[in-house]
Amino acid sequence: MLFFLISCFSFIFVVKSLLPIKLTKMRLLSPFFWVELSKSLVCYIRKRGLVFGVFEATYLSPVRKIHTVEFVRVEDEGISVLDLPDLALDMILDRLSPADLCSLAGVCRELRGKCRSNHMWEKHMKSKWGRVIGNAALVKWHEHMALNKRRFSLGGSNNGGIIWNIFSLWPFSSLIRPKLIGRSELKGSLPPDSIMGWYLSLESGKFWFPAQVYNRENGHDGFVLSCYDAELSYNSKSDTFQARYTLHGRKTVEENISWSRIRAPPVDNPAYELHVSDCLDDLKPGDHLEIQWRRNREYPYGWWYGVVGHLDSCTRNEYHCICHDSDTVTLEFNQYAPDSRWRRMNVNRKNHREEGNEGDGFYGGIRKIYSEEEITIWKSLWPTKVLN
Repeated sequence: MLFFLISCFSFIFVVKSLLPIKLTKMRLLSPFFWVELSKSLVCYIRKRGLVFGVFEATYLSPVRKIHTVEFVRVEDEGISVLDLPDLALDMILDRLSPADLCSLAGVCRELRGKCRSNHMWEKHMKSKWGRVIGNAALVKWHEHMALNKRRFSLGGSNNGGIIWNIFSLWPFSSLIRPKLIGRSELKGSLPPDSIMGWYLSLESGKFWFPAQVYNRENGHDGFVLSCYDAELSYNSKSDTFQARYTLHGRKTVEENISWSRIRAPPVDNPAYELHVSDCLDDLKPGDHLEIQWRRNREYPYGWWYGVVGHLDSCTRNEYHCICHDSDTVTLEFNQYAPDSRWRRMNVNRKNHREEGNEGDGFYGGIRKIYSEEEITIWKSLWPTKVLN
């Protein structure tokens, strides 16, 4: 790939020297030209299965064409790849994978800064982790960084700093071989707000982050169409998660959880606290909702999917429905059989608080679901059999 880069960039500068000045500026400085060039470079790299780990930040000399399609060096003044316009270089870097960015960050100081910038990692973070990472995970990450501040601070550790420790756990570690940067220069190189550091820590699986799991314990009947808080760790080899649920001080572990069963908490509400229901006045038949429920008051709440039903006294005619004017709201959980004790319940629209008993459990706060995407996810988890 080094030969390809040398040939490619050298060819550009040779052509530039041969073309009329006006034409050269129009072609080489136009955004369209650099977009197409960056696409070609990245496509070539990926088709060849190459990474930037073999790339050296050497100075490239212009080349001249001989009788064949080969290019040879000439001993003129060297031109650095870093002399490319910022727009062109940024476009190329923007199309690289996380593994490629990590490798290229080890080439030289100039590329290190660009490849580790939050700007370059924001889209990777959002694309892969955006749906499962929420505010609680961000707070946990900041707390994690604060606790390890002494270990990862400049000169305060012999462990090589956060970037080196993360690289040793990263699944592409065999491709990462910083060549021009000494190990001592890597120490403490990522600040606490580094998106790259957060991304790599999540990928390593060493950082456990709070999120929620649909149908916990592999869809056990007792948890169908529910979502529970858990601490999760990612396994890059299997592309699945491991979850830890806390119950009475014990931790229950579940493995091989797919991405489709993970979500970021939709509300910042600790698992043992009652959610303040601010949607009760808006609830009407047909609305989708989640309600907190727990077996007893020593257990954490889980979120359970349901819909708003009609009152027994209502004609169920949309033009004469009286449900919205009533202080009582009927909730239905249609995954249960019509005669099941879990099928229906009523709550007071005006002063709903936690209610229930040790036999039926305790119902807590309610949140209305407005997002069609959330509703679709719940429906995709619908059981294949009716529950009792």
